[in-house]
Amino acid sequence: MSCLGNIIWLIFGGFFASLGYVLGGLAMMATIIGIPFGIQSIKIGVANLAPFGKRVEKSPHADSLLALIFDIIWLILFGWEIALIHLLSGIVLAVTIIGIPFAKQHFKLLPIALLPFRYQLAEG
Repeated sequence: MSCLGNIIWLIFGGFFASLGYVLGGLAMMATIIGIPFGIQSIKIGVANLAPFGKRVEKSPHADSLLALIFDIIWLILFGWEIALIHLLSGIVLAVTIIGIPFAKQHFKLLPIALLPFRYQLAEG
């Protein structure tokens, strides 16, 4: 079921969302300061290609002070807008029965969009 869900996800917007994350990440990497944020954006883009069958877990370096500082910067500059898009997309998709599994995926991606240095998507 997760394979079919991922295929439908890619056809109806997942590919373009992933492409946006990757292109945004590459643009952020234009400066040395933006490299950590670009890497996280690209990781989110790759995770956004196939969210079905995966779960959100705490990152191995989530408790470090540097991760906290980077998460605060990310949240202020990029995270709240990305999370708002996932939230609104999830609400719109949850209106129909067919859209509920896809809404769940958008809600699953919310913590990663808000705090990418704290959370990651893992198999599971």
